[in-house]
Amino acid sequence: MTSPLSALTTLGVGGTPRSLIRATTREALIAASLEAFDDERWLLVGGGSNLLVSDEPFDGTVVVVATEGIDERRDGDRVQLTVEAGHNWDALVAFAVSHGWAGIEALSGIPGTVGAAPIQNIGAYGQELAGSLEAVEFLDARSGAIDWIPVERLKLGYRTSAFKGDGEVPEPELTGTILRVQLTLHDTGGESLPIGFEQLATSLGVPLGARVAVSHVRARVLELRASKGMVLDGADLDSRSAGSFFMNPVVSARVAAALPADAPRWPLDPEEPDLVVPLGELANYAHALMAPSSTGERQFKLSAAWLIEHAGVPKGFRLGTSRAAVSSKHTLALTNRGGATAEEIAQLARFIQSRVQAEFGIWLAPEPRCIDVDLAP
Repeated sequence: MTSPLSALTTLGVGGTPRSLIRATTREALIAASLEAFDDERWLLVGGGSNLLVSDEPFDGTVVVVATEGIDERRDGDRVQLTVEAGHNWDALVAFAVSHGWAGIEALSGIPGTVGAAPIQNIGAYGQELAGSLEAVEFLDARSGAIDWIPVERLKLGYRTSAFKGDGEVPEPELTGTILRVQLTLHDTGGESLPIGFEQLATSLGVPLGARVAVSHVRARVLELRASKGMVLDGADLDSRSAGSFFMNPVVSARVAAALPADAPRWPLDPEEPDLVVPLGELANYAHALMAPSSTGERQFKLSAAWLIEHAGVPKGFRLGTSRAAVSSKHTLALTNRGGATAEEIAQLARFIQSRVQAEFGIWLAPEPRCIDVDLAP
């Protein structure tokens, strides 16, 4: 009997697919993927932690990516890991930290599988996968070819990549199955990379840029995530979510400046240094002075949590008797309090989007992949 997708997603919602294949080896994953690609509709599921799936039957093939394994190669203080796509992400982080390798320690506690990590370019507490990712082994759905794709071709950005479409280009550039992922970490003798996130640095009691034991970083990140209900825990209803449901919006400097003074905002690019022009040589620098910035208008990342709260949606909020609610610990997480339907979660998401748009003129984009659920602007 085919399992419903509600049993395969952390939100606990989703209908029953017409066909489901569980692949536990690379060879089985290739065969299952090729079979699925022949179907009109297909879906890959790893940890199910980034999916909001309709409760209606899924008329297609679902492939559960359950491959595991880590291959390690050393080159001086560089450690290259080739990891099977179905390997649990946090188990990989724990493995690296146990060996004293730095590079992904701040990504502790993120649910899901290694193969899904490049799709979102997962990131937290000052680290992103992009900082350690080298390449992915990819089975192309269009050609059936298998090839290693270097990170430079993956177009990694803030929670995006060439594996995802967007509003302007709805079809992703790369469509298929990630089979394995190649990372490069650093054997630093157990010392972390420089701490690059203020909240984490404060929690550790060190200044930004300091290095501490990777084990300390992992322990503190897990504590911070658990305090927000962001570590999967069967006893904690706040963790029955898809993690951060909305992405922190990226806006122009003009939009950022129009927000209340206490609204958090962070520039995505450092300010360009002042141009010092020697006395009497203004004409020689006229072109540089008149040329627009190479990046155009500066962009700022905003706090979606702040926008939600200041649009009048508090922690624990729910619509009437809905079984979906905002987490009691963090306004970015939408949770299934027990028996919620996909539509109840979608209704709550749309309400939050409408409140933030009405209050600030900013539309919050969902972070999970939505299957047969409409959260478009």
